[in-house]
Amino acid sequence: MLYVTDQITIADWELSESFTRSSGPGGQHVNKVSTAVELRFEAERSPNLSDPVKRRLKRLAGRRWTLDGALLLRVEDTRSQQRNRDIARERLVELIQKATVVPKRRIATRPTLGSKNRRIKAKKVRGEVKAMRGKIDGDD
Repeated sequence: MLYVTDQITIADWELSESFTRSSGPGGQHVNKVSTAVELRFEAERSPNLSDPVKRRLKRLAGRRWTLDGALLLRVEDTRSQQRNRDIARERLVELIQKATVVPKRRIATRPTLGSKNRRIKAKKVRGEVKAMRGKIDGDD
């Protein structure tokens, strides 16, 4: 059981872990032990997540979202398998917590007259500077 928020907890059947050999530091030890963790969360089938949260989670996950609706997190930060498991679970919790936040609706605003005038003035000044960069006639 993984605790995310007061309303959201993830059951063990929704998570599966697989272990592979990790790249990176570890010397000869790295070739013998499977320390990298791949955490798979069945997000699409999860009864604890609402549809809007699932949609936001899918957008946040990006390439880590599979075609069958699972979220894959691969962690190989440390040489310890247990620490990598903990990091993967922490990252999953952070991602779901980010997905629970409802984005604020943007209210379209119009630029003020003063800001329009300042923009036009800056463009004119810039144009004058560039106009001065032309070739110089040598027949005086």
